[in-house]
Amino acid sequence: MRTTIDLTLPEPRKAIDALSEASGLSRQKIKDAMTKGACWWTHKGKTLRLRRATKELKPGIRLQLYYDEKVLARKPDDPVLLEDKGRYSVWFKPHGLLAQGSQWGDHCSLLRMAEIRLERPCHLIHRLDADAAGLMLIAHDPKAAGALSKCFAARTMSKHYRARVSGATNFQNQLVDTPVEGKPATSRVTTLSTSTADQTSLVEVQIETGRKHQIRRHLASLGHPIIGDRLYGRPAPEPLQLLAFRLHFDCPLSRQPVTLQLPEGLDNLKQP
Repeated sequence: MRTTIDLTLPEPRKAIDALSEASGLSRQKIKDAMTKGACWWTHKGKTLRLRRATKELKPGIRLQLYYDEKVLARKPDDPVLLEDKGRYSVWFKPHGLLAQGSQWGDHCSLLRMAEIRLERPCHLIHRLDADAAGLMLIAHDPKAAGALSKCFAARTMSKHYRARVSGATNFQNQLVDTPVEGKPATSRVTTLSTSTADQTSLVEVQIETGRKHQIRRHLASLGHPIIGDRLYGRPAPEPLQLLAFRLHFDCPLSRQPVTLQLPEGLDNLKQP
């Protein structure tokens, strides 16, 4: 079931009662949707997620519900907290976990899970495809988020990925600079190993830009799409075989060089 509700309260009401009446859904289902971030309220020009089912709301408040049973039923693997550096933290995001939520909910997002785990504000610094896995940074105050985001935007962050691709390859720092959606995009690809048994290769990719699906598009343009890439290759039993495994940057907070790398056990891709 998928439905949206958009209403303005004519009189004081509890959110859970108003939404249950308007949608025909039980109070328990509304409460679950609110807990998982599918309910929004607009007050004094600000639209925010509303999680408190029993909150008494004044007349004129706008309520919105984005209810999708399939989205709310999702249960991705939990992220792994690798290091808490105070003003930011380092995480391993598993395959299938969103970087941040959507209007339909945020319980399947790293950002929300980090908020719950650490019990403090969390701010997104960069993104990683939901289908991919690997390192992600989460900031814990707005200034830290802005400073670290600039490292990504200014291309001063060295970002390294591993991918298992179809076919035997022999790339040695192969430059790929095909624009992505009309914007400059640069990747460098090096073959780490090749499996003749199943005709796949493990490659390392260093990107100098961060366009949407850049690595997936660039590897597909070379004739070697990533295993499990439903958009630019072929579906597979395995999740998208793309892993963000190392970051290196001069930290604007500590003024020290920082190298982050996935620990053993999290730094490998499954061979199909």
